[in-house]
Amino acid sequence: MKSFSPKPWTLPQPVLILGTYDKEGKPNAMNAAWGGTWDTNEVMISLGAHATTENLDLQGAFTLAFATVDTLVASDYVGIVSAKKEPNKIAKTGWNVVKSEHVNAPIFTNFPLTLECKVKETLNRDQSGYMLIGEIVNIVCQENFLSTDGLPDIEKMGIICYNPIHHEYIQLGKKVGQAFHDGEQLK
Repeated sequence: MKSFSPKPWTLPQPVLILGTYDKEGKPNAMNAAWGGTWDTNEVMISLGAHATTENLDLQGAFTLAFATVDTLVASDYVGIVSAKKEPNKIAKTGWNVVKSEHVNAPIFTNFPLTLECKVKETLNRDQSGYMLIGEIVNIVCQENFLSTDGLPDIEKMGIICYNPIHHEYIQLGKKVGQAFHDGEQLK
């Protein structure tokens, strides 16, 4: 076996798009890969100091969308360009924006699945950023991405993940098993 020094190689890493409003109510978005489920109705995201973190402090709310193959280029763009340097950042993505009905944050309708969240807590806050804990208050899914049972169909969405080892995006694949069931055969 080959050893490596400690690195953020937890896999898969979702490509999360955080939507916030600035002090003028202008929508902003950033790409964050270091995040995931914190608890049943909570998410956690590790954030550096960004325009987004300033917006979170002002608004106390955000949306969290999952990047897809169709949104890949613009999703990468919002991760490499700061709203502090590019005032037309969202316009350049071509994304459609509507106001969330549940939190004071924008929903980018180009994404199939979006979590509407309130800032619950920040941890380890310093000048370089913090850990954001968000409470999920609602989830919206574009209807064309629902399965026959009425729930979101992940396979239809074309969701991508970040590969931190080679700095690339990978599309999630097909179903290969049934959770809480397939292990029964070893009982």
